[in-house]
Amino acid sequence: MSELLVHSTISDVDAQTWDALAGSDQPFVRHGFLSALEDSGSLRRELGWSPMPLLWREGKAVVAAAPGYLKTNSHGEFVFDWAWADAYARHGLDYYPKLLVAVPYSPVTGPRLFGPRRGELAVAIRQLVDRSKLSSAHLNFLTLEDAATLAHDPWLPRFDWQFHLHNPGYRDFQDFLDGLNGKKRKNIRQERGQAQRHGFEIVWKSDIELDEADLDAMHALYSDTFERKGNTPALTRSFFSLLRERLPGSLHVAGAWRQRRLHAVAVFIRGANALYGRYWGSDADYAGLHFELCYYQGIEHLIANRLTRFEPGAQGEHKIARGFLPTRTRSAHYVRHSGFRTAIRHALDREAESLRQYRAELDTHSPYAKKSA
Repeated sequence: MSELLVHSTISDVDAQTWDALAGSDQPFVRHGFLSALEDSGSLRRELGWSPMPLLWREGKAVVAAAPGYLKTNSHGEFVFDWAWADAYARHGLDYYPKLLVAVPYSPVTGPRLFGPRRGELAVAIRQLVDRSKLSSAHLNFLTLEDAATLAHDPWLPRFDWQFHLHNPGYRDFQDFLDGLNGKKRKNIRQERGQAQRHGFEIVWKSDIELDEADLDAMHALYSDTFERKGNTPALTRSFFSLLRERLPGSLHVAGAWRQRRLHAVAVFIRGANALYGRYWGSDADYAGLHFELCYYQGIEHLIANRLTRFEPGAQGEHKIARGFLPTRTRSAHYVRHSGFRTAIRHALDREAESLRQYRAELDTHSPYAKKSA
């Protein structure tokens, strides 16, 4: 007998079972990261999040899983479907609630359908949407493997671009600079010089080097910066303590200190082979400091620790000038209403053509020096 088990919290799922099915050392899909989000109060119904982890069981064995969430808005997803929701509203239909299979607040590609029965789980997810009369299911930031599993009707494939830096084996930061064209090298040196002239002590710290006062200051800067920009700082202070406890070695920060006071910080999550830039906060605008902490400190850490990839976050063409190149991201969507599904498919076809043209334009702005034939 096979069945889909729908839980209301990741805490109801055995951590070893979950992590074994995920089969990935990517930190964002691990039980410790997801449970830290829940247990810290960073996922709340008033913010649109209701945890809904999904397990596919055959007999007594759990053979597939997915990080599911019932959503009543589209905040914190980074694959934008606001226009779809507006179209539903104009026709007097409810777009929310919907089912999201992704990692909250984390626009990072990783496994979404875990385990050897991913295909069966995908079918069960679609049936759950139909049975529960949800508008849709959205699986965001898919691996190539998951995207292939969903590359057929009635799923709607979608893609976009992020900007990543791949490490071919740089010896040091200067070796990285040497691969750029002269203008980009000059601009980066100028930006790093601007950051240095503020007189901060710029220090990289791992989780074991961060004390509670550091975490207090870090969260205060993150919260204040989000609020100044009119956004909601969803991550609570306790999230960072729980993350350090449950995923040791994953939390890193690059900070700007003066007389033991933290004035700006970039927060990173580190996996076995990749570095992920996640959160930024500062108490004022300091010329060059955002680039120094969020990008150049990360590149130095990438090289020194022989990591293969640096993903600094969503959006941002300005990253190209600093060595990050466009990389495809993928999602798949099931829309229950057949008429809207057809209309959205046509819209995605047009969007895809526009994104291919956009990529061709981006490629003309590569910061890397052209190699002679």
